[in-house]
Amino acid sequence: MNEQHILRAFDRDLEAIQAMVMKMGGMVEAAILDAAQALETRDEELATKVRAGDKAIDALEERINEEAARLIALRAPAASDLRTVLSVLKITNSLERVGDYAKNMAKRSNVLGQMTAISGAGGSLRRMSKAVVQMISDALDAYNTRDAALAEDVRNRDREVDQMYNALFREFLTHMMEDPRNITACMHLHFIAKNIERMGDHATTVAEQVIYLVTGEMPGEKRPKADSVTTIGVEDA
Repeated sequence: MNEQHILRAFDRDLEAIQAMVMKMGGMVEAAILDAAQALETRDEELATKVRAGDKAIDALEERINEEAARLIALRAPAASDLRTVLSVLKITNSLERVGDYAKNMAKRSNVLGQMTAISGAGGSLRRMSKAVVQMISDALDAYNTRDAALAEDVRNRDREVDQMYNALFREFLTHMMEDPRNITACMHLHFIAKNIERMGDHATTVAEQVIYLVTGEMPGEKRPKADSVTTIGVEDA
């Protein structure tokens, strides 16, 4: 088998893997939007669909990991190509984590559906979710086109998501202080807001992988973050 044939085979296999990454990204974006809609409209059926759909996201991540490992073993890629494959693995790991957060959001939506609604919370969380979905979409577009400038723009937008989270935290705190009966619902809403904020962190991680892939170096400057408010016992997904 000549070197040219090996290179063509590597490119073909890598394109197939990257297509699966983009598919996984679309599934994750849909899960976030559906979970946010389920929360706002108290749609228990939609929330249950999001929870069930997480298994498909996990299965696709596992398949991508297997195909990437096979590609490394069979094609013995050169340093630059190996960097691409390793970036794929890190990106899919971030997407899988975002999927977990969307699933957790759906779980809490079902619980919140049994409680008195907190005025405006669902709409605010949906707007925050949409901002994160746009970050993920743009980060994946940047990966697909190897656009470091777009990736840097995504990275900078993480500050906006942090600011939205901080504003929501203060809003929920006000509701709890005004009426102790709001405490349980606001705690759940706070967990959801923090999970969405962490989705933004993972979108930023994807963007940073794109910058690394294009330039060969991770961004040198510390990721721009808004000043964080104190959080109250937020668990990871």
